[in-house]
Amino acid sequence: MIESKAWDWSKNEDNYWLIPEIEAAYLAESWKSKGFNKFLDLGCGLGRHSIYFAKKGFEVNSIDLSNYGVNYLKKWAEKEQLNIEINISDMLNLPFDDNTFDCIMAYNVIYHTDTEGFVKSLKEIKRVLKKDGELFLTLISKNTWSYQRTDQYKRIDNNTILRNEHDTEMDVPHFYVDIEDIIKYFADYNFIKKPVEQTVYKMENREYFSKHFNLIISKK
Repeated sequence: MIESKAWDWSKNEDNYWLIPEIEAAYLAESWKSKGFNKFLDLGCGLGRHSIYFAKKGFEVNSIDLSNYGVNYLKKWAEKEQLNIEINISDMLNLPFDDNTFDCIMAYNVIYHTDTEGFVKSLKEIKRVLKKDGELFLTLISKNTWSYQRTDQYKRIDNNTILRNEHDTEMDVPHFYVDIEDIIKYFADYNFIKKPVEQTVYKMENREYFSKHFNLIISKK
């Protein structure tokens, strides 16, 4: 299993990572309507979703492997006068008791490992998520341009390559899936919504594009 590697958020120059994704608004309303309260922002980065859910009244725990990201969120939460439990942690060994969380968000997170690490991270998520609790996560598709470029990237296993096109994620592993992989790895969950592949990023005048799956699933 490859060693986990944090994003180097100190090299980030894009305010995109400070703005909550549109899915956060839907999830907050849906989860509140179900009586969910205890929320884990898994791989919080700079903390955009932690801040959003805290403002919506959730009891928020946030973890990330990046010292820079965690410290950034601590200062942001203090400025907003929000009570968020924030810690440095690897997704492969979550520092929480079994059945702790009602809901978990992992946006562009758990595919930053190899196949063995992906399976281990899913076991940890299942362990800390309550029965009937829900998980939102994004997965990167094998139809993404970078996965097809076997000549450009170092391949770790059949599903995993090391990316090197940006300083923030230099040599960070990326685990790619297709529908068959999703069915295989998430057999212990109910699908709230059918997984649909969508293009989330495409550079103008260049062939590069990224395709992701968004999943909302509940623990059986």
